[in-house]
Amino acid sequence: MSPKYKRVVLKLSGEAMAGDKGIGIDMDTIRSIGQQIKTIHKTGVEIGIVVGGGNFWRGRDATSMDRATSDYMGMLGTVMNALALQDALEDLGVATRVQTAIEMKEVAEPYIRRRAIRHLEKGRVVIFSAGTGNPYFSTDTTAALRAAEIGADVILLAKKGVDGIYDSDPKLNKNAKKFYNLSYLEILSKELKIMDTTATSLCMDNNIPLTVFGIDDPSSIIDVVNGKDIGTNVK
Repeated sequence: MSPKYKRVVLKLSGEAMAGDKGIGIDMDTIRSIGQQIKTIHKTGVEIGIVVGGGNFWRGRDATSMDRATSDYMGMLGTVMNALALQDALEDLGVATRVQTAIEMKEVAEPYIRRRAIRHLEKGRVVIFSAGTGNPYFSTDTTAALRAAEIGADVILLAKKGVDGIYDSDPKLNKNAKKFYNLSYLEILSKELKIMDTTATSLCMDNNIPLTVFGIDDPSSIIDVVNGKDIGTNVK
């Protein structure tokens, strides 16, 4: 099956990097994800990846800490995840670059839009880390922003523990209804919490399609890139 998309932004949650451990990094899980990315990469798909940091720290969850400080801590967590994923991909023979929204030149490249696009055109996987570089913005918003900046065909939102968008938390409500097709306006009007409102609005304003799918089976990444109808499609 030939890939449906030419250029994608894959959003990986921090929890996806932790595997069954729940926290920290599980390298076996990351290698498994890396193998799926390699398979897609070999078909010629240009891949940008945005990584979350929830396996280390969630800025919004801090209660007794300055929110900006907490968010910066979360951004550093995304850099650790990005470096671990880069190591796994390069061990598999996939040329990879990590770019950070906060400059740390000894660790990775600073995010430069034109350089990122050039890497993609040369067949390198680009991992975007440190969020947008600003507090109060989630990595979902980063995915929407980077997708708009690099002209991605779609955002692939990989979630751990859930295989799409539901009207309530399927972990808490066994009767939760799954949506297969939605509009961004419906996400906002129904107050569905799959993405924050900033990310949702950014996708809507820039007409960026979104597919939300489960990553408990990493091979789902291949299925969704090839156009298999899994998860929830948002347009």
